[in-house]
Amino acid sequence: MANGLRPPVSPGERAPDFVLPTVDGSGIASLSDYRGRHSVFLALFVGLWCPFCRRAIAHMAVTDRELKAIGVETLAIVATQLENAQLYFKFRPSNMRLAVDPELSTHRAYGVPKPPATPEYLEAYATLRINPNDEFPQPVPIKEAADRLTRRDGYRENPTDHSDMERQWPQLKGQFLIDPHGIIRWANIECSSEGLAGIGKFPSTAEILDAARALFASGAGSTQPR
Repeated sequence: MANGLRPPVSPGERAPDFVLPTVDGSGIASLSDYRGRHSVFLALFVGLWCPFCRRAIAHMAVTDRELKAIGVETLAIVATQLENAQLYFKFRPSNMRLAVDPELSTHRAYGVPKPPATPEYLEAYATLRINPNDEFPQPVPIKEAADRLTRRDGYRENPTDHSDMERQWPQLKGQFLIDPHGIIRWANIECSSEGLAGIGKFPSTAEILDAARALFASGAGSTQPR
């Protein structure tokens, strides 16, 4: 196992529950909040130091509206301190539900890998070129891609971001579609199909909506007891 714990959860498994503080200060977010009421699209991110995560969170605001229209709620979990997330989203507000998990406990529960930073991994990370979600005219080295997006966003990292990055890198990200009964019906783990070439990629709105529609077409999206 890449993270030394459990393999990633798969469709058909019960989704691990969690209890985490919400960014808007309204209380806590738990998977049990949705049990018997809604399907939920759950996205696990690392800290706000990650420009790919910041881009994906902004993209999710659009996806969230479309998912709500077909009966699916959205929850994003960001791995940073509550105060840091509140400061960020004060200036970049989102209507999407957000929670924080600075210790990555949810990543571990869901088996989202953290690859070991071996010499081979570091060499590949330094030399591989990527173009996540077609952000650039052509692929560029991973660090250059991150630096370009950070400059484009006008984002300035703070000491919390630096501390998060040192503790978290190279933690991967994951997304899960969970039915109203708490069963995972679709999952996507960063780099699972493309290796490091998948760094920074996030499922498109079309991919997420297709998975959600398939959930309802199969009958698994029903809130009726089975």
